[in-house]
Amino acid sequence: MQTPDYQGGSIVNLMASIMTARGGRSAYPALRLLPPEEVRGITNLILLVIDGLGADYLARHSPEGPLTRHLRGAITSVFPSTTAAAIPCFLTGDAPQQHGLTGWFTWLRELGCIMTVLPGHPRYGGAGYRQAGIDPAKLYGLVPIFQRMQTPSLVVAPSYIAGSDFNLALSGGARILPFETLGDMFRTTATALRQDAGRKYLYLYWPLLDTLGHRHGIEAPATVRHLQEIERAVIDFLVQAAGTDTLLLITADHGQVDTTPAGRIDLAGHPTLRRAMALPPCGEPRAAFCYVRPGHIDIFTAYCRAHLAEHLDVVRSEDLIAQGLFGLGEPNPRLAERIGDLTLLMRGNSVIHERLPSETPHVQIGAHGGLSRAEMLVPLCLMRA
Repeated sequence: MQTPDYQGGSIVNLMASIMTARGGRSAYPALRLLPPEEVRGITNLILLVIDGLGADYLARHSPEGPLTRHLRGAITSVFPSTTAAAIPCFLTGDAPQQHGLTGWFTWLRELGCIMTVLPGHPRYGGAGYRQAGIDPAKLYGLVPIFQRMQTPSLVVAPSYIAGSDFNLALSGGARILPFETLGDMFRTTATALRQDAGRKYLYLYWPLLDTLGHRHGIEAPATVRHLQEIERAVIDFLVQAAGTDTLLLITADHGQVDTTPAGRIDLAGHPTLRRAMALPPCGEPRAAFCYVRPGHIDIFTAYCRAHLAEHLDVVRSEDLIAQGLFGLGEPNPRLAERIGDLTLLMRGNSVIHERLPSETPHVQIGAHGGLSRAEMLVPLCLMRA
């Protein structure tokens, strides 16, 4: 098990270093691998987040590649090790302990439903945040990192994300530049570097490696080929950006593990658990937050230990807060209600899920959200132009 290192070794601490270097403040220590003074004088500071790129995965599939040659070291993601919990860290500088976003499916008591927080729709489908008259900026009450620094900022995001309610809410204070393809992302960035010679911070997000991992498996040839495409595009970008006094930091929100049919647990086959639950499981298939009906905690726990012990551990969700898995300091007032009564931490490569009537059956081969080394450790690479 690999737990987050919020004392100086996580993506949250990376953001603390960036904020401090750009005139802001963080409640978290700076990253040990990147002291703020090392990057304070850089004109163009770029953070590229490659969704799904685990540190061990990079070492295994590109041991001599350009990212590995410029590897500063491995750092940890957050818990859960998933986009919905980690991307808000990059966009606010806060850990899940403070931002309170705990997985792809999050129970929002204030809205009375389980939300897919990034797309911004109820899990069963229907109207998004603003279409339903909800301002996500007010709903979550989070301060974007771009408003906490003293240099102009740009968010370079896929066009299907750039104008989303969630992205707009957490990109306040930054100029948003949409793109369509991998090459387009870097061309857009290179143009922005040369249009303005002043000091600035740029946040770039690339999602396709994670998408391919879910669809084909993180170890699949198509996914590995895409890693090579990313590395070639990075090298081309450094040529385009030559002479601009740019430091490119490359990291990820999490890694992935590949699942197998034997490790995929469908709650439809476990009616005892379903009867004991007040809601479908929230969070992630690798870290499921369970809301248990009054008087059914012992039944739920006993069933898991008797029938699913090889696949999962059952822990009290409040214990995860006490152990510091979500972060340091005072928790978000909503955190406890967003992680349920019990958490199922999956063993090996197992996952657990329940399909709603509105959801089309599908299998994600690559998965994340848990505490394995493959999911939790991400690379930090530094490249100069």
